[in-house]
Amino acid sequence: MKLNNIKSTLAILLFISATAFSQQTPANKQSESILIVGATAHIGNGTAIKNSAIGFDNGKINFVGLAISANKANYTSVIDAAGKDIYPGFIAPNSTLGLAEIDAVRATRDYQEVGEMNPNIRSIVAFNTESRLIETMRQNGVLMAQITPRGGLISGASSVVQFDAWNWEDAILKSDDGIHLNWPAAFRRTWMGPNAGKVMPNKDYEKQINTLGSFFDNALIYGKTEPQDTNLKYKAVQGLFDSRQSLFIHTNNAQEISDAVKFINNHNIKKMVIVGGAEAYKVSALLKENNIPVLLRRVHSLPNSEDEDVDLPFRLPKILNDFGLLVGLQANGDMERMNTRNLPFYAGTAVAYGLDYEQAVALITLNTAKILGMDKSIGSLEVGKDATLFISTGDALDMRTNNAERAFIQGRDIRLDSHQKVLYNRYMKKYHGK
Repeated sequence: MKLNNIKSTLAILLFISATAFSQQTPANKQSESILIVGATAHIGNGTAIKNSAIGFDNGKINFVGLAISANKANYTSVIDAAGKDIYPGFIAPNSTLGLAEIDAVRATRDYQEVGEMNPNIRSIVAFNTESRLIETMRQNGVLMAQITPRGGLISGASSVVQFDAWNWEDAILKSDDGIHLNWPAAFRRTWMGPNAGKVMPNKDYEKQINTLGSFFDNALIYGKTEPQDTNLKYKAVQGLFDSRQSLFIHTNNAQEISDAVKFINNHNIKKMVIVGGAEAYKVSALLKENNIPVLLRRVHSLPNSEDEDVDLPFRLPKILNDFGLLVGLQANGDMERMNTRNLPFYAGTAVAYGLDYEQAVALITLNTAKILGMDKSIGSLEVGKDATLFISTGDALDMRTNNAERAFIQGRDIRLDSHQKVLYNRYMKKYHGK
């Protein structure tokens, strides 16, 4: 017992020592106007401008157009980006970045609450801006994320943040943007008895849906009355009934998606987003009819069932986009926090399987911003929006050439160092004298 306690203590101490100096000091507020000229600007709305000019001041974009049309005299600093590319900051939805650091150290995990119904749980208050993982995201252009809780039937509320902040209060772009619901499984794999290993219908499926229905019906009634006692769980979902929040329903199965759509229509929930959506292509017409967007599961995945094409996950973004659905990409799955840095490469895979390049950029920029209700301030290089963007010396969607050499968050010129880069430079000097 003593040995286990010692091991746990050492693990925590190692974590503390490793992270004590991890946070890069957030950049200073933009103090001079900046104009970036000569690059190909990928706007984020499906278009691009060659030999562009992007100007911004006080954290906001104030010019987007051809370099020849820009007045350099209006800007304090001019950056020559000829031959390079400019992108809006990529957005990672449905992310647990900053909610866990080391999976094997329980003290660093804070993404799940006990219980089944936790709509009042706010992930943002647990968001750790000092996470070393966040530094690695910024190097690939991932500059914002939707921080999302896990577990239970109703996990809690997510919030949208930017990755250059002293604390979670400073990081917030949109607080409590949505409630996350893990839809009950229509089918389950049995592990015991004569049917062990087989996929069988979930006998409690309807019961679980009815439990959710009763909860939301009671919450709706609660919001229309003046109760003597505050019910935090009912209070937390009131935004679902007046469009202030979206209900993010996590499911991949076509039947479950259909049942979820029917559910929200029956319970006065105004906005819904499918998270996962591996079989969304089977119910595309239903989703389009109800104006429901999809945050697709990780593109680099195996098919949902054995009778599907092996490359179906690679083709899904194009299939759903061509059908007219609003589609975004996410990185959930095994090692999701570390793999979030690969978000742009998931979009690149969609390009390799037929999707137009600029539409692929939109998957992780403006499309995602629209789904999160943030498209008026982030997601594209347009006048009036936040100057959250980066310059790459190569194709940002291609892991072979991606190289973000400079990035700005709300106009702040951020550092793109990381623990890994520090170690690389350290040992390059030791062994190669560079």
